[in-house]
Amino acid sequence: MKVIDGKNAVLGRLSSATAKHLLAGEEVIIVNAEKAIITGGAKDIKEKYLERRRRGSPQHGPFFPKQPAAIVRRTIRGMIPYKTNKGRKAMKALRVYAGVPEELKDAKIESIAVKQIKSDYIRVGDLAKILGGK
Repeated sequence: MKVIDGKNAVLGRLSSATAKHLLAGEEVIIVNAEKAIITGGAKDIKEKYLERRRRGSPQHGPFFPKQPAAIVRRTIRGMIPYKTNKGRKAMKALRVYAGVPEELKDAKIESIAVKQIKSDYIRVGDLAKILGGK
């Protein structure tokens, strides 16, 4: 079991590293998902995600999440062949949490965070609030 801290981790890099571990058969838990960052201009990122939310219909989808943990989970799902047996098994081995749950307070947490962010970015938690999440 691998516990990964999402604090200051670039969402794409966090997702691709997690997808590799999942497809290798490991169980992965991501904590502090709301503190992961998406690089780029905040205005452009907001527009991109709001467009995704508006697409389709509320009854028939496609369904895009509003919660920070669900946004991270959906990003990882995009990097896994989730419609195959291997992909379904990999997605079942993934747990994503906003914050750190009580049972994982003492666990060894691995970090994929970048040392210094030089470009513009927005946190997944802030994006979730814009989309209407908590």
